[in-house]
Amino acid sequence: MKACNKNIEKTLKLVGEMISLANSGDEDREDVGCGILYGILRDSAYRIKKIAEQEKNAHVSKGKWE
Repeated sequence: MKACNKNIEKTLKLVGEMISLANSGDEDREDVGCGILYGILRDSAYRIKKIAEQEKNAHVSKGKWE
């Protein structure tokens, strides 16, 4: 697999970890500040995920995904 594709795969894996952390952090939070933190983390993860999936699909459609 090309390095650029590996990086997209790593990004998608990292996004999964970000979402998981945001969910568990939100469940365990004790104040509003933590809720804001984990909300931002979750929102950022979904935005990054969308872009990474679009980039992966672009590579696939161009035949650059191995």
